[in-house]
Amino acid sequence: MINEKQLKGVVEPFGLPFGSLPKNIPIFPLSGALLLPHGRMPLNIFEDRYVKMVMDSIRESRLIGMVQPNEEIKDAGTNEATLFHIGCLGRIISFSEMDDGRIFITLQGVARFKIKNELENQFPYRSIRAQYEDFKDDYDPYKAVKGRNILTNVLENYLEEKKVALEWKELAKTKDRRLIASIGMMLPFGNTEKQAILESVNFDQMVDIINSLIEMELATGESVATKH
Repeated sequence: MINEKQLKGVVEPFGLPFGSLPKNIPIFPLSGALLLPHGRMPLNIFEDRYVKMVMDSIRESRLIGMVQPNEEIKDAGTNEATLFHIGCLGRIISFSEMDDGRIFITLQGVARFKIKNELENQFPYRSIRAQYEDFKDDYDPYKAVKGRNILTNVLENYLEEKKVALEWKELAKTKDRRLIASIGMMLPFGNTEKQAILESVNFDQMVDIINSLIEMELATGESVATKH
């Protein structure tokens, strides 16, 4: 368990105390994009409204929400895709402006959130009211995760099957939660499976879900991304 002193403190050197996370946040709805707490995601931002969102965020908190849109259900009023109800807050830890107007950014996952409601605003991008309380446990980057060794063994079998090499010595140095996030984000799961990983109760359950998905693919020889 994380005690209140930890939650009020800053566990990442450039982060915010848990209680100071912004309730109103801009969001980047991106299908197939899975950001997990403590993981890092590179993004190429080229659409005008999201370039503005990134620039606004850089000037303010450097925080944006990543959410998968549910492409099957459209909002009757806006014709925009509705959103899955859980996303992940990301902090812009680096950015690079391109001569053609694009921006390359790297997001670091901060904490998951539930969407309370979508906000009306004057901006071209979407914003939501976020609730983080169910995911306080996300905020501790040092807490051990059950099943790490089992997951790395399953991953090793998977990568051998795919003939992919990995630097295991470097992997062994990685903290549990960053490792789990990196594995979950890099594997080619389908959108539904990615959302299931994101909606895990905690990191221990996240490991169980990732293990199950990898083992399913190893057993059937069919990518879980093609089963829908």
